[in-house]
Order: sequence, then C-alpha cells, then structure tokens
Amino acid sequence: MKNLFLKLVWCFLVTLSVSAQDASKYFPKEDLMSIGIYYYPEHWDKNDWERDVKNISEIGFEFIHLAEFAWINLEPQEGVYDFNWLDEVIGLAEKYKLKVILGTPTAIAPVWLGIKHPEIYAMGSNYLRAEHGTRAQQSLCNETWRDFSKKIITKLGERYGQNSTVIGWQLDNEPEAKEDYSPSSQKAFQKWLQKKHKTIEGLNHAWGNAFWSQTYSNFNQIKIHNANHVGWWGTNPHALLDFKRYSADTQAGFLDFQAEILRPLISKKQYITTNYTATTYGADPQRTDKLDFNAFTSYPNKGQANIGENGFRLGDPKELSFALSYFKQPENVSGIMELQPGFVNWGNINPLLQPGALRMWLYHCFGGDLSFACSYRYRQINYSAEQYHSGITTLDGVILSQGGKDYKQVIEEMKELRAAYNPNAKMPSELKKRKTALLWSHDNWWGLSRQKQTSQWNTLGFFQKYLEIVKSFGAPAQIINETDNLNDYHVVVIPAFEMVDNALIKKWEDYVKQGGNLVLTVRTGVKDRNGHLFQSAYAEKIYPLIDAKIEYFDHLLPHTNGTIESSGNTYYWNNWADLVEANHEENVLATYTNQFYTGKAAVVINKIGKGTVTYIGVDTDDADLEKYILKAVYSNANISTENYPEGVYVQWRDGFWVAVNYSSKAYSLELSNKAEILIGTKMVESGGVTIWK
Repeated sequence: MKNLFLKLVWCFLVTLSVSAQDASKYFPKEDLMSIGIYYYPEHWDKNDWERDVKNISEIGFEFIHLAEFAWINLEPQEGVYDFNWLDEVIGLAEKYKLKVILGTPTAIAPVWLGIKHPEIYAMGSNYLRAEHGTRAQQSLCNETWRDFSKKIITKLGERYGQNSTVIGWQLDNEPEAKEDYSPSSQKAFQKWLQKKHKTIEGLNHAWGNAFWSQTYSNFNQIKIHNANHVGWWGTNPHALLDFKRYSADTQAGFLDFQAEILRPLISKKQYITTNYTATTYGADPQRTDKLDFNAFTSYPNKGQANIGENGFRLGDPKELSFALSYFKQPENVSGIMELQPGFVNWGNINPLLQPGALRMWLYHCFGGDLSFACSYRYRQINYSAEQYHSGITTLDGVILSQGGKDYKQVIEEMKELRAAYNPNAKMPSELKKRKTALLWSHDNWWGLSRQKQTSQWNTLGFFQKYLEIVKSFGAPAQIINETDNLNDYHVVVIPAFEMVDNALIKKWEDYVKQGGNLVLTVRTGVKDRNGHLFQSAYAEKIYPLIDAKIEYFDHLLPHTNGTIESSGNTYYWNNWADLVEANHEENVLATYTNQFYTGKAAVVINKIGKGTVTYIGVDTDDADLEKYILKAVYSNANISTENYPEGVYVQWRDGFWVAVNYSSKAYSLELSNKAEILIGTKMVESGGVTIWK
C-alpha cells in the first residue's frame, strides 16, 4: 500500500512538472510589449559577435533569439557536444543586458545523423525519402529521430535550464505538420486509427468504405490514402480528413514531447512556446497542451496588391488580423516570434516596403495585446538560400535598414508608452458590450478545402470576411473553439461550421436562450464528425435554430451576378446561395430576386428565449450584404458600432487606443476633446499609426 501511495505521488509530481504554467507571470504588464531580434552567430565570423550583440543592445532590443537551426554546431559529431560558442554569445548577451530565447534545433537534422539513419527522413507522396539540405524534412513519429532529438534537447536543458539570462524556449520552427508517407508514419497512422475507431468495423463505417469496395478486414491493411496515386477526385474524403487529423496530432505530439523533456530541467522563470505560421493550415495549435502559450510568425507583405495603389508596399492586414484574434487568447499571453523585417526573397514579387510599414505592423501587434514582438533577423546574410531576405541591418552588419529604423523608432516610443501606462485602466463599457467571438475549427477547414464544390470557395477567406466585418465595427474579436464559453460574448459568429453533433447544437441553443446573438452561415451543420452528410433534409439539424428549412444550395458562374433584395437595397452574389424557406414570413431579412427561385429567402432571423439566431444563407464577394445584416444584429441588441474602412484597425489595450492604417488613403479619427494623443495625429496617414488615451 505504501509503494502504491509513493507511485501515485510520483505520478502526480511528474504531471505537475510537465504541465503548462500560468504564462502571464513571464511578462509584467508594465513592460507592455518587449521587443527582440533573431541573431545567428554561427553565420558570422567570431570577431563580429561582440560588435553585433553590443549594437543590438544599443538599438534598444531587449532579447535575442538563438540556436534554432544550429544542431550541427552544437553536436558536430554523434555524442560530441560543443556549447562553448553558445556559452560565449549568451555571456555577451548578459554583458550587454539582453535576455535570450533559445530554440530547440529540431527543424534540421545534422548531416551525420541522416547518413547513419536515413529512416529519420519523411517520405513525400511520391514515396521518395527527403534528404539533407533544408528544414522540416524529418519523420516526426520515427523513434530514431525522437531518440536523437531527446538527447540534444536534454543537453540544452541541462546546460541552460537554470541560466538567468535565458527567459524562454522556442520548440522547433514554424511547425507545419507535413504529410509523411514513410514506413514509420504508415505504422503510426494505423495505431492512431485503431485508437480512434476502436474496431475495423468502426473505421469502415466512419470512412464510408462500402463505396467502391474499399472495405478493410484489419488495420494492418490500411495504407495512407495518397491523392496523387489514388486520384484526387476519387480519393476518400473521410480517410483524408483522418490523415490531416493524424498529421496535426503527430506534430502537436512532437512539440509536447519536447516540452516534457525540457520542463523538469528548466527554471520556473523560463517559458516554453513555439512559432506557428500566422494562418497555419496543416498544424493545429489547439492540439498541444504542454506549452505555456503559442506564439506565431507573420510575413504580411509578399508583393500582392492588397489595399489600394500603395498596398503592395504596406502588406495584407488580414494575416496579422487573424493571428492576433486566434493566438492571443483572453486567458493567456502570446507574442509574435518572427515578423517580416523588410523585403523577402520568396514572394512572387519582393518590393521595398513603404517607410513606416513595419512600424505599423508592430503597433498592430501592440494593439492586439501581444506581450512581445521579435523580428527575423538582425543581419542580412550574404550567402545561401535567403541572401536576398532583408534584416534589421544591411549587408555590412552595421547600417540600419529601413526596417531597422522602424524598429528603433518603436523601441523609443515604447519607452514613452511605458511611462504613460496606467495599471488601473479598464476597458470602456461600450467595448465590453461589443465583444464578439468567431468559432473556428481546423477540422472544418480541412474538410471544406477537400470538397469546395465551387472554384470560388475559400474557407479561410470566407472566415476572414466575417472577422474583418466585426473589426470594422470596432468590436474586440476573439477566435474561439467549440469548447470555449460562449456566454462571455454578446455576439457569436459561426462561419461555415460544417461538422457538428447534437451536443454542439444544444450548446448554441442554450447560448441563445440566455440572451446571446448567434449568427450562422452557409455550410453550417450539414455533416457529422466523420464528414458524412446527415441522412435527412439538408442541414436539418439547425432548422429549429433558424426556424426555417433549406431546400438546397446553388452556385453561379464566375463574373455573373445573382441579385438579392433587403430593405429596398439590391445586393449581388455568385459564390454560394442556400435556398431558404422561412416558417414565418416576418423572419425573412433578404430575398433572391432573380434565377428560377425568385422569392426564396436568403437571410432569416429567429428569436429563441432572450436571444436571436440570424442565418446568412449566401456568400458574396463584396461582403456588403453580410455587413448590412451583421450591423442589424448589433443594432437590434442595442450594441453600438463604428464604421472603420477596410484596412483601418482601432484597438484598445491597457488604457491605450491604437489606430493603424493599411489602406492607401489617409483616415481622420473622430476623437473626443478629452483624448490625449501620445503618438501621431488625428489624421492617420496611409501606413501610419496614432495612439491616444
């Protein structure tokens, strides 16, 4: 009995040691947003190190990011470790009063490891192994790869886990959840399927294997469905959905695996995070549970047109906008680990940024309540794959680039904002009332992307349309998942949430009954969790919510127009239209006015208990109809709204109002006489910033 008790205590302590911590303790509120920079000493002559670290400190950066791709420098031969160079750079950071974030180097295997153990590499859909020479080539479920990863992570944790200069750890680099068809992955997928579906009969049902004689007799017969070999059109969508889920679980598991190694070795003053891409498709950040928080990377400008004639130099705001609402959760912190420093080398076009564009991005992040911002990278390298990718300094390693000048300006301005910080500031009541949630699921993204039904469908773009409308109203917008509490929000928008079950529908209904305002859209509630269409009328599970039926849906050809009338105004669509039959005519908010179904409803509203459900059964390009309907939802709920133009964002954090302007036209703010402008003017120029209290 005593031994059993000791085992239980030991298990409890281990659980405590690997669990995520309260991340807010790492970032004092009065620091607002700390600012750092990536530095790669392994790229440069040792004689440059002190000069570079000294310059980084004198510019005003507060931390440097080290070692994420440096495995070969840390372990030049198997079992032979060299930390002297890293000790020296961390020592220089301490000398010049900089903190350090260390990266685990598992994004790239050292060449000797791949030569000795080629099985560590992933396989593409052509069944050819990846090779040494670039990053993210490893099979994350391969046991040999994990064994070697554990060794190097352990060595790093033992050496720097109690170092007071090191404040945090970034696991891996831009987790991607790449598809892996290697033998290791095939076996791991079979085990994952058996754990999920329990029996082969359960899997055959979930995958609909009665179709085209796809039935399996046991899990060992299963091979990862390969759309490039089976054929894209005929590939089983349910098998592919499970492969996406498995790939994301494997990526998340690899991150949690690393966190479990580090946690017992590091100080409680050091945090563990990673740097997902801003709109990560394959990897799903919600699947990890051992990290202290999730951070992200963003490269807003890739040479695309964006907003207006200057947009190609200012960036696409929607990428950062999505990431700020997704990664910065109310109960946790977040930061941007990697922010574009200027021109890049991999866009279709790589223009110079407009002076001030990077400053604007930094303040967009600041307004989004991020705790830190870090840029990739300090020096522009003069060789290899990214030699045309800018840095904070130019090629000489000393002169600041335009991005460097922007950073330096923000660093100086951040000192002013810290001096003006009021710890007692409270969010204004009108903002609290506007708080809006948008429900997101990677499972739905994967499923909808496989079966778009029309070339004009874009799942992420559809979601971003609603997010941008909400932000144009000046509403604090949070992207949540289906386990989150809806009652924290007066309005909840659920764009194209395809896969549902009875429990989720009940949760939505309860939210509305208690006074919530729910907005549903096309492609919501039409499938079960396996991706099967319900054996019922189309989307029948949501009929009680919307007090209407959906006959079916229609698409038009590109560059054609369907017409809709609402409150005497005409709107146009051609992407997607649900043909809605309202049970009560008074609930109809918009009606189709051409095609053979003229008179069918496009938008309906229903009152349940104290709240409302609005169903928007159409997808338009210009979003005018959707914006009009959403505006009515807020107005009917007695919630005030703003009307900011595209590309203008006004956010509130810690007592500061922050306005940024991605558009090509200046925007004049309407400020009260009590407003105290700290940075900028009432006129926010194109690419400009204004901050006031």
